Amino acid sequence: MNNRRNGLFRNSLFYILIFLSLMGIIYFFFGNNSGSQTQDIRYSEFVKQLDKDNVKNVSIQPSGGVYKVTGQYRKAQKVSSTNALGIASSSSSKTTSFSTTMLENNSTVEQVSKLANQHNVKLTAKAEESSGIWVTLLMYVAPLILFVFLFYMMMGQAGQGGGNNRVMNFGKTKAKPADSKQNKVRFSDVAGEEEEKQELVEVVEFLKDPRKFVSLGARIPSGVLLEGPPGTGKTLLAKAVAGEAAVPFFSISGSDFVEMFVGVGASRVRDLFEQAKKNAPSIIFIDEIDAVGRQRGNGMGGGHDEREQTLNQLLVEMDGFTGNEGVIVMAATNRSDVLDPALLRPGRFDRKILVGRPDIKGREAILKVHAKNKPLASDVDLKEIAKQTPGFVGADLENLLNEAALLAARRNKKQVDASDLDEAEDRVIAGPAKHDRVVSKHERETVAYHEAGHTIVGLVLNDARVVHKVTIVPRGRAGGYAIMLPREDQMLMSKRDAKEQMAGLMGGRAAEEIIFDAQSSGASNDFEQATQIARAMVTQYGMSSKLGPVELENANQQAAYQQGMGASAFSQHTAQLIDDEIRRLAEEAHQTAIDIIQSHREQHKLIAEALLKYETLDEKQILSLFKTGEMPAKAGNEFPSEKAATFEESKRELERREAEKQQAQSQTASDSSAADEPSFPSESQAMSTATSADSAETSAATSATSEASADSAATSGDDSDSQA
Repeated sequence: MNNRRNGLFRNSLFYILIFLSLMGIIYFFFGNNSGSQTQDIRYSEFVKQLDKDNVKNVSIQPSGGVYKVTGQYRKAQKVSSTNALGIASSSSSKTTSFSTTMLENNSTVEQVSKLANQHNVKLTAKAEESSGIWVTLLMYVAPLILFVFLFYMMMGQAGQGGGNNRVMNFGKTKAKPADSKQNKVRFSDVAGEEEEKQELVEVVEFLKDPRKFVSLGARIPSGVLLEGPPGTGKTLLAKAVAGEAAVPFFSISGSDFVEMFVGVGASRVRDLFEQAKKNAPSIIFIDEIDAVGRQRGNGMGGGHDEREQTLNQLLVEMDGFTGNEGVIVMAATNRSDVLDPALLRPGRFDRKILVGRPDIKGREAILKVHAKNKPLASDVDLKEIAKQTPGFVGADLENLLNEAALLAARRNKKQVDASDLDEAEDRVIAGPAKHDRVVSKHERETVAYHEAGHTIVGLVLNDARVVHKVTIVPRGRAGGYAIMLPREDQMLMSKRDAKEQMAGLMGGRAAEEIIFDAQSSGASNDFEQATQIARAMVTQYGMSSKLGPVELENANQQAAYQQGMGASAFSQHTAQLIDDEIRRLAEEAHQTAIDIIQSHREQHKLIAEALLKYETLDEKQILSLFKTGEMPAKAGNEFPSEKAATFEESKRELERREAEKQQAQSQTASDSSAADEPSFPSESQAMSTATSADSAETSAATSATSEASADSAATSGDDSDSQA
């Protein structure tokens, strides 16, 4: 209602301004057009016309110290018209009326009276108009009123809606209690975070029945801080708590507290908690609390800083002299390391819940939630997709399914099949494929042998990671890349795993040196990732014998040092030792890659030639080439599910795929039984099961993301400008 009223008022003001502007323009250009009807003449001309007996009647009226004289001619007089700028126009007209002014003295009045009597001219006198003072007052007061009104409107706009665009309501909070009936989010809509939901069950039960806890002397946590990477579902968890508890839910962003006027943020915090207490039991949810809760003393302005005043008021409201029983504060952030310690102590945010990246079970559950409204084909295995997407968060998985649905619609399909999901995975991580990019024959061969080098090293050093896909189809800045997925979700990385990852990254450069006896810029991204792993081994993980088990820098210190905002935490001698160790680890990984490729030259050549022919190889094809030297017997499109539009066709397609899967398992694992497929494939099955399209026409390259962000060990190659 307020927004509607404000919109109506703004529209009325707009039309008023337009009307006044039009009136001003009309008066400016046509205000003096009355000259065509009333001629403004000099006093001497008036006397001359009066003496010639050309005047019919005369009227005299005092006006501001002079006499205003108006009258009419006996015959129409020809005059030239002028516009408001005083410029005479070419057209002329006739008039019978005139006006002039004369001095207030007896001689002029006597002269006019005498001439009027001589020629029988009707002479009348009028009293002075009393409205002159009001006109003068309006001329002075109206601009002042207009100025005050415009200033009021500007102040209302400066408030940016803090209190319905009212100047006196800057200190009012923007948060309004959300209607519990409109909030349809429940715990069942939040997948992959079962333990996090269990931690919040107590909060929901307290809001529903607080006597259960009060009778035992328990104090419910006054604050719950949800921290974790972006996209893990922190805000969704808070909505689910409010939806399950069916209590008023006040949602606000941390940046909404801070304004251009000092003290507004603190006032809004007070008003927010006052409203929440009136509606207790209730929930206050502050999203991105790091915008207002950063550690004090780090910014400009000291204690008089607006942000620090807002934080101080928030600290007092959460745990001060006045209690806030029945009000639970929930906050979300992905930068808990920058929050003020006073905000994190018990009594304020008592419970800190880490909402991390989901594991394989969580990813499968998230995929099932987001796939409810999407028709999936029979060849789509969400468990396999969860296995192929380590490091993905809920937002990534939702985007993956959405991209797959968009691709299926673009291809005029009725269902989303596995090929759509495979292509969507590539698009989400690496961008769309660039099949039309012009690449010379030599560069194409260089990319093929480069990626085959990554593949060979990954196949030999496969204790922790499995080669999933390799391609030379350009995507984004990468001319080609190899995907090596972990066998299982890992929370820890051993020294051996780190060295194997570095050796796999060096495989591309090693292959270029062995095959072409040359070096290209395609390995730049490989070196960047390998150097990051080596630096972390030396400075964070204590995996260097020379430097020992010490932490020399963390991620925040390294970022600050690179941006020039912080000094190094160690001496120059230690920095030199760090550089020497990083170089030693990189050279060892490079030599390991050279030795592996030298001892597997035939397999390396076969994979490179297959890449030049098919452009993309999946896990099944790579293993067949490495073990037998030949492509698999079946090398067609494994995902023609777009043909299975009816139930009968889908059922036949499913039966055919099940038969092919059992046959492939019996060929690759002699000890495997003909029983049902287990919930999680064994190691041998993971090495042999085809997870993407068999041919380059139906499959695309997957996820050229860095290992640090998505844990997929995608070693991109040939990302130089020559490939662009």
